[in-house]
Amino acid sequence: MKPTTRSPLLAVDDLHVAYGKVEALHGVSLRIDAGRIVSVIGPNGAGKTTLLSALMGLLPARGEVHFRGEAQARIAVEQRVGQGLCLVPESRELWSEMSVEDNLRLGAFHRSRARAAELRADLDEVYALFPRLRERLRQAAGTLSGGERQMLALGRALMGRPQLLMLDEPSLGLAPKIVREIFHIIATLRSRGVSILLVEQNARAALQVSDYGYVLETGRVVLEGDSRVLANDPRIVESYLGLAKKAA
Repeated sequence: MKPTTRSPLLAVDDLHVAYGKVEALHGVSLRIDAGRIVSVIGPNGAGKTTLLSALMGLLPARGEVHFRGEAQARIAVEQRVGQGLCLVPESRELWSEMSVEDNLRLGAFHRSRARAAELRADLDEVYALFPRLRERLRQAAGTLSGGERQMLALGRALMGRPQLLMLDEPSLGLAPKIVREIFHIIATLRSRGVSILLVEQNARAALQVSDYGYVLETGRVVLEGDSRVLANDPRIVESYLGLAKKAA
């Protein structure tokens, strides 16, 4: 079912982003309703990471972005985080020399007025989602495996109590078993009320877990629709699912 036009959590209209004289996004528009997972798939260089960076306020952009009904043009990155917008970048950007638990606590930096008991409860919830992080809570983040670092990056983001969690290539570089675990957790987060914008090259996994999808190619949305419909669209199967289907 297509996202509604009535009070979406995130509304993006005619977004343009350029690096110097080279335009990377050409009038991208999308919607995300509360409680939904929306995926953006496409090849390398399509502009997927650029899109997320612009939505987070990390890159200048032209067009309109409204989050929770509020225009974001003059809203700084820190304020967007405070509003409930959170990005987990492809690089994960953990503090490698700090412990797992200290990294998690940093995720709640903008909640300085939160009570200790409240933060403790949030930590316990993250540990319930990611039991391996509890086992390694005193371990330096830089010593974790790739899958554990992704779990930590997700857990740290959740400590900020986001309303919209934007994930950039969460499966990148991970073993298939860990990828399945990560996507299971992403589906679990939706059931807990977290809306998700998922940017992912693993089109099959992204469409399986999301409600609605956009296909981004050379900076333009070339196709959109219900994820189940997209997963069976001959154009998507041929371009993004063909090899995976043959290997399955």
